[in-house]
Amino acid sequence: MSGKLRKTAVLVAVIAIIAAFKVFHLGDYFALSYLKESQQRFAALYAGHPIAVVAAYTAVYIFVTSLSLPGAAIMTLAGGALFGLLRGTIVVSFASAVGATLACFVSRFVLRDWVQSRFADKLGTINEGIEKEGPFYLFTLRLIPVFPFWLINLLVGLTRMPLKTFYWVSQIGMLPGTLVYVNAGRELAKIRSLSGILSPGLILSFLLLGLFPLVSKKLFGFYKSRKKKSGNFVL
Repeated sequence: MSGKLRKTAVLVAVIAIIAAFKVFHLGDYFALSYLKESQQRFAALYAGHPIAVVAAYTAVYIFVTSLSLPGAAIMTLAGGALFGLLRGTIVVSFASAVGATLACFVSRFVLRDWVQSRFADKLGTINEGIEKEGPFYLFTLRLIPVFPFWLINLLVGLTRMPLKTFYWVSQIGMLPGTLVYVNAGRELAKIRSLSGILSPGLILSFLLLGLFPLVSKKLFGFYKSRKKKSGNFVL
């Protein structure tokens, strides 16, 4: 099979999967309401088959993120609810980084023309940022959600950044946000009644979700002001 034919076959397969996701309403399984309804069933399944459940969860997470399908945020909350803070953070961190790198790969070698035509205005911003600051610019984007998670994967796929660099920068840069979301999922799992919504742990989790981007932006503003005085920083 020639390279062009192979690329076309992969593109058709990706489109077919995304279409099936829409037609069969598979997005309903990535809703917060479904997560709450299925919480006890998943917990029992995990208690009986922990390795299999972690493997299946990781595979689904990578599949969803690699094709830029909706559901990554709910999957992250589910990781916290199902696995707890420490294990959930580890599993989600690696699954999200691998899935993001695969999405970057798909954008670079399969969807290049579509991404370039669809997001040409934003691509200029990404290119300029990476040209000026290199991997540190991607690190900043991972900490401060200027663009959605899936869009960063697609846009960086059209730059010259090596996939290896994209992976490890994403792995490190997404870790703080992953920790906050996983903790929120862990707290959501504790709710048994409406009064649980006012629990200190859950309130703190949602405060962190809202404050994290703002705090990160302030810290990077401070960093950039120091950078101009002390010279360049290499990530």
